[in-house]
Amino acid sequence: MPPPRSPWVTDRDLALFTDLYELKMMRAYRREGMGETAVFDLYVRELPESRNYLLACGLEDVLHYLETVRFHPEDLAYLAATGAFDDDFLAWLESFRFTGDVWALPEGTPVFADEPLLEVVAPVPEAQLAETFLMSQVHFQTVAASKAVRVVHAAGGIPVVDFGLRRYYGTDAGMKAARAFHVAGVASTSNVLAGAVYGIPIAGTMAHSFVQAFDEEIDSFRAFAGVYPDTILLVDTYDTIEGVEKVVELARELGEEFRVSGIRIDSGDLVALSFRAREILDAAGLDRVGIFLSGGLDEHRVAEVVESGAPVVGFGVGTRMGIPPDASALEIAYKLVSYGGEGRLKLSPGKPILPGRKQVFRLEGPDGRAARDVVALHDEEHEGEPLLALVMEGGARTAAGRSTLEEARRRAAREIARLPDRVRAIEPAAPPYTVEISERLRAAQREVARTAGSR
Repeated sequence: MPPPRSPWVTDRDLALFTDLYELKMMRAYRREGMGETAVFDLYVRELPESRNYLLACGLEDVLHYLETVRFHPEDLAYLAATGAFDDDFLAWLESFRFTGDVWALPEGTPVFADEPLLEVVAPVPEAQLAETFLMSQVHFQTVAASKAVRVVHAAGGIPVVDFGLRRYYGTDAGMKAARAFHVAGVASTSNVLAGAVYGIPIAGTMAHSFVQAFDEEIDSFRAFAGVYPDTILLVDTYDTIEGVEKVVELARELGEEFRVSGIRIDSGDLVALSFRAREILDAAGLDRVGIFLSGGLDEHRVAEVVESGAPVVGFGVGTRMGIPPDASALEIAYKLVSYGGEGRLKLSPGKPILPGRKQVFRLEGPDGRAARDVVALHDEEHEGEPLLALVMEGGARTAAGRSTLEEARRRAAREIARLPDRVRAIEPAAPPYTVEISERLRAAQREVARTAGSR
């Protein structure tokens, strides 16, 4: 018997990381001789009430998948054993390669409802297979980046650190969240593997368990500072103010050798405690010791701290950034909009589709800020900047598809700065950002709807 498959997903497993119906449809397409070019749009139907915009993220993993997805012998053996696929189809899968094109919003681009995050243009069986992986990666990473950018905005330039690895939904989510957060402007992560893989700065202090392991709180401070002299000490394990006073005691004990850079407060009234801690530290001549806050933070709590003027130098934000309770899922869809050169749509209530290949144009106002977007057919000419770029052609990345993580991060900062203040704010924008559908695209939608189902 072959060895059991590992539950850890690697590049070698990606072909089977799909929903069964994708493979069933692929076999049926093959049997019917349907291999013409299809266009699939990946887009969000509507923004969550708590989001004024989303931040596109996940494209790097999409392109890597499309470049590398292969059906290996063990994959084909498993599929054969299901009895759902014949030998001819399995032989075709053995030589499967993605040969299509991808148009996409570069990572770090603000995006709104009904705008394609990406378009896959490929023979229909190839484009169909891509659905599951593309949706899973773009959805999660866009959710994470879109939350993180709100936290970064609320922090007003005070560094934000990703502290949530232990509570995210599995290893892949922890890795992809750290990357998405960095695109959104988060300064560093506690995730050591993300630092090694992506080059993201890593950061970490100490846990309450270290303090608890010692009989005396000050002994834990003394021990940790002995190993890491410029560390941040966690002071709220027992009584926060007493913890701060023990840091002062340690400073007196060590004299010029005292190099502790900060304290961390993880619970309680963070604003009041940070003000009181600052008073104690300053009175002891420890004005260079900063105050770092964590514990149940999100953009609203961070904004409250910043608006209070609390003397803090950093925020550690975890669960609510990687698993945002206010918008943990998007109305994301991957829909066929063209096949064989003809527009396609569905007429299901509440789920309209705009047919055909598209382009998104971003127009500026007199102040140089983004004023409105226009979603148009791909061959239309409009004022403004076309946002969808050809990132993959014939199954290979183009130069536009080789953007680095740091380029995506810089793009996000630049493009977010172009948005109107009301859209960048964490409060609901009034009025919302304007997205128009071009008249030609609306006319195409009406025409395709008129003939849908009658071909």
